[in-house]
Amino acid sequence: MASLQPPLAYFLTWTTYGTRLHGDARGTVDCLHNQRGSAMVPESPGREERARLALSQDEYVMGDNERNVVDAAIRDHCGIRGWSLRALNVRTNHVHVVVTANTHHPGQVMEQFKSWGTRRLTSAGLIQRGRRDWTDGGSKRWLNFPEDLFEAVNYVQNCQ
Repeated sequence: MASLQPPLAYFLTWTTYGTRLHGDARGTVDCLHNQRGSAMVPESPGREERARLALSQDEYVMGDNERNVVDAAIRDHCGIRGWSLRALNVRTNHVHVVVTANTHHPGQVMEQFKSWGTRRLTSAGLIQRGRRDWTDGGSKRWLNFPEDLFEAVNYVQNCQ
């Protein structure tokens, strides 16, 4: 029986609270649209509006200070954990990370990055305690082949 090889890295992406809702024309992923190669949630202005009305607070968009704090938190956490950070891009409304962290499931890695980002934002006085800054979940892609890793790193380093 062949053993499974760990992935080369994970490509993680998550958004800030309220900035990308199901039905958005840019596409989202839900429990029915989450398989590799499957279509995203179709555009639906009605669904997007219902999601907006269900928000418990205003959307959260990061400025330069917030982005720098989250960037530093992720870099520091990788150092503490001994994870290899391959690429990082903290945008105003989402974060992309390519990281090798084979001792943890990608969902755990993402949640740790979010938690540490939130802690740092709160301690810096950039958000109030209890403020929702991230959406639940996010995209977690396993990068098993060198070409996948190369493409993900290139995308993260060059996305605008």
